[in-house]
Amino acid sequence: MSITLYIRGPNGSNAPSAEPTEVLVEVDIIAELERFTWTKPTWLPDRLIAVSPFRHGDRQPSFYVYTEDTASAKAGDWGDPGAEDSEWARGGFVKLIAFLDNVTPTEVIERFLAEYPNDLYGQNPDEPPSLKPLKLSSADKPTPVTLGMRLLDEYRFRSPYLGSRGISESVQRLMSIGYDKRRSAVTIPWVNADNSLANVKYRRIDTKVFWYMRGGRPIRDLVYGINIAYERRLTKAAVVESEIDAMTLMSAGIFAIATGGTSFTEAKRDLIIRSRIEEVTVIRDNDGAGRKWQRKVISELSPFVRVKVATVPSRYKDVNEMGTSAKVKFPSFVERARTVYTVKIALV
Repeated sequence: MSITLYIRGPNGSNAPSAEPTEVLVEVDIIAELERFTWTKPTWLPDRLIAVSPFRHGDRQPSFYVYTEDTASAKAGDWGDPGAEDSEWARGGFVKLIAFLDNVTPTEVIERFLAEYPNDLYGQNPDEPPSLKPLKLSSADKPTPVTLGMRLLDEYRFRSPYLGSRGISESVQRLMSIGYDKRRSAVTIPWVNADNSLANVKYRRIDTKVFWYMRGGRPIRDLVYGINIAYERRLTKAAVVESEIDAMTLMSAGIFAIATGGTSFTEAKRDLIIRSRIEEVTVIRDNDGAGRKWQRKVISELSPFVRVKVATVPSRYKDVNEMGTSAKVKFPSFVERARTVYTVKIALV
């Protein structure tokens, strides 16, 4: 099924004044949706119906995504009838996948153009596309901004949300956590290794919804908390998926960094191995995506640093739930992590 993306300029040129170009991309919508775990899913001939991925405590499967064009909607369009925020009541496929993959819309579009046949780069599998930097011209287009730490001044407020999830006040100050009163969202800055602001994640306190600042650096190029490792020349770190998991461990006195989802790119790897970190303890979420992420992190980091693995008990879904649901002594939990040994086999 093809969906339409909009990029700036003919043939993907970056001319600011160029007219938008429509690009048909043959995205496998069903395969994309099947990468995720849905609650109470029902697969109909033209749509998926499931519990909303955006709302806490939702039990009734009213969220839907069209997998085929219909008389009233295009393939990839979705709706959440129970949404209280109109911005998240309906939208397009790029916005949905960006949320589910915990990345920016720009990163989703670039991946679609790289992985699927399209009008821009052709359909010859023997000629892999050479992606250019793209400027989006749809609603997903980021507005270019120059990020500075002063940008966070307007969010110098505190919500009790992260405190209720076990994050200490000292860690929230360390990580420059703030609060956007207008949008009822905790602000979680992502900082470059040189302590400059790279992006900001906005996390609603009343739903599961989050989004990133338009114009910020792609999350694929960043590691949450890596600036602390560089600044303090730390040699050990736990590696987890989410920012809240990292702050949960920090609140227990264990330094941690987060990849921001289950993607682990070369850029993330390089940020880690260029630091003073000599040993990492990998702690995954208890799901299929977490297991795949753990294997990727181990394979990428083990040639460069000592790698250990600590396993969250199966009754908890992640580090934060483990920390808030039981009296866990995280230092001893991490100390019991097993070392991963890699073996190189020479083929004769």
